[in-house]
Order: sequence, then structure tokens, then C-alpha cells
Amino acid sequence: MSISLRPASTRGTFDHGWLKTAHTFSFGDYNDPEHMGFGPLRVINDDVVAPGQGFGMHPHRDMEILTYIISGTLAHQDSLGNTEQIKAGQLQRMTAGRGIRHSEFNASRAEPVHLLQIWVIPSQRGLEPSYEDLDLGAPAAGNGSPLRLVAAPGGGDGVLTINQDAKMYLARFDACEGARLSLAPGRSAYIQAFKGAVRVGEQRLGPGDGAAITGESSVALAGEADSAAVVFDLPPWE
Repeated sequence: MSISLRPASTRGTFDHGWLKTAHTFSFGDYNDPEHMGFGPLRVINDDVVAPGQGFGMHPHRDMEILTYIISGTLAHQDSLGNTEQIKAGQLQRMTAGRGIRHSEFNASRAEPVHLLQIWVIPSQRGLEPSYEDLDLGAPAAGNGSPLRLVAAPGGGDGVLTINQDAKMYLARFDACEGARLSLAPGRSAYIQAFKGAVRVGEQRLGPGDGAAITGESSVALAGEADSAAVVFDLPPWE
């Protein structure tokens, strides 16, 4: 297995008081030419937002933005008229397309909100802006695997739509559970652990650790008790 590790300790980290953030790839004031993204996967930000704090209205264009809430509640408002409270275990998708504005605030005055914000470059520019969210608190019906598809082209029942030839999975493991991700020729995978310990082949990933996998037809995943990761199946990319 060709695997490139991205330890949590090597990410770009910033403590702004109200926001503690770690960037897997270059973002904002963090610029690392060796980590500009992985295929169309452009951003994975691991954010902890203090109670009552957040990001005021700001614009985005031509990006698929996925936000997964690890703990707490995020108050979302956007220029499409959506006003939502996104809770732990929920996933949100915005297609910025030709332009969208939104704000994100910690809905609690007492507890922080911990989230992953993920950006994926879309397959085309100038798309119609759109929004949807999904509660991932319960396993998908009829799916006993710890690996759950949560975003894909065309969407589906219990799957958000993403405008790119990419798939996102949520992997949640109990002790000694395993799963295998199959990859079509030329495709690659990226795994970002955020809870407990997840094994990718023989490599152990702790919270915040990432792994890029290329040149494989499948990826073996396993988790220790109460562990979780986001997993991406990505197309060939120039």
C-alpha cells in the first residue's frame, strides 16, 4: 500500500482565542506548498469554536463545502434563506456555485462546538448555489458496515449530493470492527481520523492524523473502541 501520512502535529495550527483551528491543507494564513490539497479535496479544517462565537456573513464561490459536527451545535444562516441548527452527528453541504453568503456561529453560550469543514473543488464552475443537510446519528438502514456513504454524485437516500466525481464516507467503529473501501483503477483515498484510533493497513491514526493512499485497489480500515474518521474516494487529478 502506498500511503503518505499527515500527522496531526504537522498541520497548520492557530489559536485565535475564540477559534482553535488546525489545517490539513494550505488555508488562509497557512501556506505549505507541499500540502495544497489532495486531488479535488482542497480543505480539511478541524475547528473548535468558543461559546457564542463564530464567523459572520462572508462569501464563497465555486466550492463544495461540507461541514460535519463532531460535538456541539452550529447555527447556520445563508443568502438562500436557510436558517438551521446543525447538531452533533449532522453533515451539511453547500454548493457555493456562482456565489453564496453564509454565517456560522456556535449556538451555545456554554459549550464549544467542534467541527470538520471540508472543501471539495467542483466538477464545473458557476453552478446554482444550493444547500442540504443530513442527520448521521443512526446507521443507514440495512447497512451493517461501519463505513457509511454520506456524500456522492447524484446523492440518494441518506446521501448528500456532491458536484464532483468523489465520494465521502463516515467510518464509525466499535472494538475490533473492520471495513474495506474498494477503489476503481486510478482512484485514490484520503482518511482523516477525528476520534479514537483508526488503522489504515498497518498504520494507526489518532485524532487529527490523516493518510493519503494511492495505487491500491482497496483500503483495509479497522477501528479501536469508539473511533471515527471521514474517508474520501477521489478521482484521478492533474
